[in-house]
Amino acid sequence: MVSFLVGLVVLLVGGYLYGKFCERVFAPDARTTPAYAMADGVNFVPMKRWKNALIELLNIAGTGPVLGPIQGILFGPIAFLLIPIGCVLGGAVHDYFSGMLSLRNRGEQMPGLMKRFMGKGVFHVYNVFVCLLMFLVGVVFIYTPGDMLAGSVLGFSTSFVDAKTGAAVPWEALVPLLAIYALILLYYLVATVFPIDKIIGRVYPIFGAILLLSAVGVFIGLFVGGGIFTLSEAWGPWPAWVNDGVIGQAFGGTWANIVPMFFITVACGIVSGFHSTQACIIARSVNSEFEGRKTFYMMMILEGFIAMIWAAAAMVVYSSGAAEAGVTGATAVVGIIARSFLGDVGGIVAILGVVVLAITSGDTALRSLRLMLADYFHIDQVKRAKRILLAVAIFVPVAVVLVYSKTDPNGFNVMWRYFSFANETCAVFAFALITVYLFGRRKPWAMTLVPGCFYMFVVSSYLLNAKIGFGLDWPAAYAAAGVLTAAYAALVVRAGLVRRRRIESGEIDPAALETPDDTAEKAGE
Repeated sequence: MVSFLVGLVVLLVGGYLYGKFCERVFAPDARTTPAYAMADGVNFVPMKRWKNALIELLNIAGTGPVLGPIQGILFGPIAFLLIPIGCVLGGAVHDYFSGMLSLRNRGEQMPGLMKRFMGKGVFHVYNVFVCLLMFLVGVVFIYTPGDMLAGSVLGFSTSFVDAKTGAAVPWEALVPLLAIYALILLYYLVATVFPIDKIIGRVYPIFGAILLLSAVGVFIGLFVGGGIFTLSEAWGPWPAWVNDGVIGQAFGGTWANIVPMFFITVACGIVSGFHSTQACIIARSVNSEFEGRKTFYMMMILEGFIAMIWAAAAMVVYSSGAAEAGVTGATAVVGIIARSFLGDVGGIVAILGVVVLAITSGDTALRSLRLMLADYFHIDQVKRAKRILLAVAIFVPVAVVLVYSKTDPNGFNVMWRYFSFANETCAVFAFALITVYLFGRRKPWAMTLVPGCFYMFVVSSYLLNAKIGFGLDWPAAYAAAGVLTAAYAALVVRAGLVRRRRIESGEIDPAALETPDDTAEKAGE
């Protein structure tokens, strides 16, 4: 219990103080934001601060702060400390600077920022990873909410293959699941094509209420049901299920390999490259730079709070033995947690809250992908017909991969591994970009270089060891990852030095790259 409460203090107090520090480093001012300077009624649309913050939270949350911590707690109660420390020093910093850099640079998406600060070579490489990530987020966040609605709420079959016989499930038994997938896809298409304030800006307050009710309900349930008093401490002894094969079954390793496995597993609950893409969307709707800390930094802290709640609830459930037989099925554990803490009715509300998390990330992920592809191929997105055609070109392969992942018994696991790797790799790129920006301005660049190096080590050691990668044993993977991390640090510092020299020599005028303030009168309209 003490570890959990200490973690909450670190998250909330540390987040408040370090968020203030990040704000001082960036130094927001009263310049006109892209929402006014580039207003187009579609993507650049001013919205109220509370609405921007709520949309940002729902965009970045996904199932990351739920499914990730449910699996991450299998590494033990050390998760109660790693999650808040990672959020404060890594995830929230990543989100804040990504959003603020977009604000300063005409609301550009991450690929545009990457090209501006890191050059065309890095831009092309990053574009591959980020488009793959957006695509996989779209697929994953149709799969998971669809399965939870069909299975945990409505009681329908969610598998295309019979687990016992290996035979294909009759298509008529899958009609409800397919219908749910189709409805989610249809909503995604509408949310992807229509102006952000017409669909997303109107339905998100309802989704936000469901999300907050579910999270608060589980949090209260921890105390009312006495579950808070059964939580183990990070300093031991740890629950028996941490060392009795559960980790090996779920992750193919032991808790000793907490780096990289824990950080790849929890992903969005600590640091997520996906978040930077979502911050850039909201940057096009923010009224003032002074709203940035609460809109970007503090929403990641709130996501960390949600992650802590579900991690604690999962520990209570695992310790009771109720989920021993299905520890790798995080979506099933969501249902067990919800009903254990909130009863049948409250449990359904909590499950709907998790469904909302997924849906409100999937829609904006595919919206981001549309915008990125449009920017890359210079496709006009003001005309509705062109938006629809590009969206359809994205949604057809999404549907194909979704069906494949359901027909292959191991399809989702493979897809999730690629998603996690692409997600953290995009974060490594984002940390490099931010570091170069800070270096050029003679600001404390180490605050982003250090987490960038850490996650470079995480993604490289994971890829070098994993079956989907090079399959090296851990000592070799760690040694090679150390070399790659050192090379990453050297290249980032070199890029920062080059940018600083170009700024100080007058070759680059940084003010010319940022949103002009010659339309300041619009901010008062």
